[in-house]
Amino acid sequence: MAKLKDIDNAAASKGSLIKTIWQFVKFIFVSLIAFVIQTFLPLLLKLFMSDEFLTKAYDIWGIFKSSVDAKTGVVLGLGVFIAANVSNVIAQIVSFFINRDKTFNSDANIAITLPIYIVFTIALIIFSAWLSTVFIPFFTKLTGSADTAMAISGACCGAIQFFIYFPFDKLLFPEKKEEKKEETEEAAE
Repeated sequence: MAKLKDIDNAAASKGSLIKTIWQFVKFIFVSLIAFVIQTFLPLLLKLFMSDEFLTKAYDIWGIFKSSVDAKTGVVLGLGVFIAANVSNVIAQIVSFFINRDKTFNSDANIAITLPIYIVFTIALIIFSAWLSTVFIPFFTKLTGSADTAMAISGACCGAIQFFIYFPFDKLLFPEKKEEKKEETEEAAE
């Protein structure tokens, strides 16, 4: 971790643009971890669900509805919906802590930032859950496979979240006060 701190300091010494670019690079790596979780964990979770649960039709508030695999006629049901969204939640929890500590070097109060992050994340997850009910049938028609469509849908939703989360996280996780003080002192010299 000392190497990462050295790179952070070197980037900060080159100015705020370079520092932000370096944060974006770190954010990409953290997002790749979240991407892998969000894309492949649903396929793993499905292994522990019964076929009946995976194909159980659902309609939640008229917004989230099960869809039908165009090729096989099988209902992509509640189990698929839950697997995709549980994976998304886990990916976001991992992202929160790594980005706070490593990407943005923040000491922001978790009691304040976590609830804000949770509300924002819930809104994005609801949006992604709705969007996946649009994507999965579309990609199933294109690929002929519900599993492939589910993975592509997770990847697409993850990409959208990626571009929304970086500016949000940058605002939510201010830099540690002692690091700001050190940078100000270095700039004065």
